[in-house]
Amino acid sequence: MRHVTFKSILALAALASAGPASQFTADSPYVGPENGTLVIIGGNASDDAIYQRIIDLAGGPDAPIVTIPTADGSDTYDDDAAQAGTFRRLGAKSVTVLHTYDPKEADTEEFAAPLRAAKGVFFGGGRQWRLVDAYAGTLTERLFHEVLGRGGVVSGSSAGASIQGSFLARGDTANNQILVGDHQVGFGFVKDVAIDQHVLVRNRQFDMFDILKVRPELLGIAIDENTALIVSKNDAEVFRGTYVIFYDGGFWSREGSDLKNLPPSSSIFYFLKDGDRYDLGKRQVVV
Repeated sequence: MRHVTFKSILALAALASAGPASQFTADSPYVGPENGTLVIIGGNASDDAIYQRIIDLAGGPDAPIVTIPTADGSDTYDDDAAQAGTFRRLGAKSVTVLHTYDPKEADTEEFAAPLRAAKGVFFGGGRQWRLVDAYAGTLTERLFHEVLGRGGVVSGSSAGASIQGSFLARGDTANNQILVGDHQVGFGFVKDVAIDQHVLVRNRQFDMFDILKVRPELLGIAIDENTALIVSKNDAEVFRGTYVIFYDGGFWSREGSDLKNLPPSSSIFYFLKDGDRYDLGKRQVVV
């Protein structure tokens, strides 16, 4: 007789409720984007070097950048919203703030037009489900993906980090402490991955296991504040800041692990710092 465990029932339920991945995610042999680059920031980014890296990846000061403040939930936004003012201060000459809460408007050519020429996109912080409600399945979301297809950069901080994964961590409309919530599908710029943020500052390092208990096939990535993970194809590099935590069922340490008394694979994680690289395809540190 085949035995079905409670854990497997939860996993199947989560798969069913999560729905399909973003319809605009291209078939690719890579976990990250085949073209273009992601800059995934763990929140409260105050390091100009991170924003300068986004400008450089977009193609320099003349490259058009679109910032998306929608996750914040404010009634209105000014021309400096979602770090648009920071990009201009650092020399970006063409920065547009783009916002709506209405998916019907987001599905129009008139609204989405600035993304046609964009070489960079930046998602600001707030609640990531608002980005889903406004843009999922619309022309605007498709054009986010096309920015990458043209070799551009998609970036974001806090909510703008989590939205980049295929699984949407902390996507519940009730509060941000529910890891597996009523919104579970992100924009999928990086596949089979759940992304958390503010991890060390808010002592969130154990929260990812709430997701992995029901979606054990996912790679968990949790990024601390003022820290970026730069992703292209299967290469992920920690940039600036403090640490990025990886939850892949394994362990890695600069001093080795043979003499360590490690916990089981279902409750283990490890830290990478500025300059460290990770292979998203092999799910292992590049040494």
